[in-house]
Amino acid sequence: MDRFAAFKWQALFRDWHILVEGLGRTASTAGLALLLALALGVVFGVLATAPWRSGRAVSRLYVSLIQNTPLVTQVFFLYYLLPHFDIMLPTPAVGVLGLGVYHGAYMTEVVRAGIQAIHRGQLEAALSQGFTYVQAMRHIILPQATQIVLPPMTNQAVALIKNSSILAMISGGDLMFQADSWSASTGYYGPAYLTVWAIYFAICFPLAQLARRWEERVRLSRGGEVSAA
Repeated sequence: MDRFAAFKWQALFRDWHILVEGLGRTASTAGLALLLALALGVVFGVLATAPWRSGRAVSRLYVSLIQNTPLVTQVFFLYYLLPHFDIMLPTPAVGVLGLGVYHGAYMTEVVRAGIQAIHRGQLEAALSQGFTYVQAMRHIILPQATQIVLPPMTNQAVALIKNSSILAMISGGDLMFQADSWSASTGYYGPAYLTVWAIYFAICFPLAQLARRWEERVRLSRGGEVSAA
């Protein structure tokens, strides 16, 4: 177990601020990307169930384009190809846009399923009372759908946090990038990667457990129905 020798751990602990800096970048990027993904998910999720054919078509196009291409290709497009069109984005912006747009497509499907889980009669009743479609969604449907979509939304948040490690491929300054850089400069790969693994697990496992409990609570409150996926 020479690769995990005590002196290597001591070297890592001396440079602990490097991982803290990376963790901060990961947290800020993931947080902003999550907000973007939520916004896109709500907008396109509502469009996916809207009475307007053009709105549904736009939502389907967005989801199809994003879900059927790898995240890495989307991030590389933003980072490497946009400069050819004289569009230069800072690396943090690439991370937020790449992760936000990617997970926004999956959250769109979550929101769509949550809306469709609410009885259609409630929307029809709201429309008959003079609400517009958007008003009915905002005041009647979405508040009820919130508890249904929380568990899968939390799972998407976990996936987003894990996927943020892809930013190491574009020198994103995130936790994984800092571990890579430190390991390359010292040659001590074992302690760095094991520590990063432990940090991701410490963040993601509790969130995954919380999502599982929420899902069970929603299932019981709805008489055993399966929540939005």
